[in-house]
Amino acid sequence: MPKTPKLTSLTDIFLFLRRNKTPIYVITPTPFSLLGLDQWVGGLEFISYFDIFDGAHRRVMTPYTAEAPSFQTMEDVANYLVSHKEFRAKVKSQRPGKAIFVMFDEETERLCDKIDLEIALPSAALRTRLDSKIETTRLGNEADVESAPNIMGEADSYADLCRLAESAKLGSDLVVQTPYGDSGRTTFFIKSEDDWNRHEAKVVDQQLKVMKRLNHIPGTIEGCATRIGTLVGPVMTDITGFEEITPYKGGWCGNDMSPSILPKGVPEKVREMTRKFGDRLYAEGYKGVFCVDFLLDTDTNEVYLGELNPRVSGATPPTFLITSTYGGCPLFLFHLLEYLDVDYDIDPAEVQARWNHYDNWTQLILKQTEDEVGLITKAPQSGIWRLNEDDEVEFVRPALNVTSIGDEDEAFYLRVYGVGEYSYHGADLGCLLARGRMQSENRELLDRAKVWNAGIKAQFSTVPLQPDNHVEVPADLSEGKWF
Repeated sequence: MPKTPKLTSLTDIFLFLRRNKTPIYVITPTPFSLLGLDQWVGGLEFISYFDIFDGAHRRVMTPYTAEAPSFQTMEDVANYLVSHKEFRAKVKSQRPGKAIFVMFDEETERLCDKIDLEIALPSAALRTRLDSKIETTRLGNEADVESAPNIMGEADSYADLCRLAESAKLGSDLVVQTPYGDSGRTTFFIKSEDDWNRHEAKVVDQQLKVMKRLNHIPGTIEGCATRIGTLVGPVMTDITGFEEITPYKGGWCGNDMSPSILPKGVPEKVREMTRKFGDRLYAEGYKGVFCVDFLLDTDTNEVYLGELNPRVSGATPPTFLITSTYGGCPLFLFHLLEYLDVDYDIDPAEVQARWNHYDNWTQLILKQTEDEVGLITKAPQSGIWRLNEDDEVEFVRPALNVTSIGDEDEAFYLRVYGVGEYSYHGADLGCLLARGRMQSENRELLDRAKVWNAGIKAQFSTVPLQPDNHVEVPADLSEGKWF
């Protein structure tokens, strides 16, 4: 087969990807992360555990499950799908292909290798190393990307922690992080010995990142490290900790995307920080999409590096939405180009300029807040929903993509758990994408967000478990790992 000539324009890139014949499998619990990518890329199919479209999406395959397996991590889900006989038969019937995951491990790599399936992502070993908050800080320092004032070290007592903080002049109001895990579960706010005693078991005998606590706004941005430099998506702020939406204090509830959500000049600082950090990742051998959490110090307007998510992440769906709808060129296309057998060279500034101007959008991740387990007997359908004049939520029409939304009274809801499945404390019930803001300038939840949250959740009906029934609630997945 003759090699594809070098691609030197967006037109070349679009044609190449639309005519792609290499099978590309997006293997995830739901297709939410990259929903719509199939409209841009030939040969692409979603392999999902949850049948969220009830069989209506022709590019989504949900392997048959006779008995629900027990998952503890997203890696478990990936390994289950890759090892499923229906999927393996599909792969063997086609030419060698590529696989994309959110989370995977060495076992996933072994399973893919056995069926000649190449993972189009950095290796599990590299991702694991970069996922450490300690390693992220080190790489940021090397890239001249500052973290909030901090010091690394260990502490076996509150006195040890105070001495460590004092050596870096961090004060007594501290933020302490352990190397691995979601920030909601591995970030601890300590300003007294009582705080230390409450968290001691989770921080002793570990390398710690100890930071000065700042008045800040948390935000997120997705980048893509490539041979032509790092490209960056829209700047978002986080929606966190609202008890109506999540049962977890400080837990992630979604993102606001607005061109006016941050002070003038700050989005440019965030983009430049992400570009520099992405270039450092590329030099480290990492290529493709990554997500950076940042902190805006509201007292100084300084931007600091927070955490790195070296993967397809919760920021990927809104990034895909903005870059494809407003820029006419999804950021993730450049991830694929890095892993397909093609050479390309295009001016990154030309591409980047397409993504810097966009409208207001919100992504909400709706979790079960009640501390109970139940069998779902009724669940809302994926598709377009509307708030009527009485502020009641009603289903309007089926849809397979968020771009089917009309005005700000409509929203695209993507279901996770459906009839016959179990809901539990902290479970991801689904995701809502809508035009407009759901969070005020003062970071308060707007009434429309509360109405949408309550309205969608009211569509669920459950029955309590019988005393002789037992459901194993996934420990790691109970804090929103499906996205």
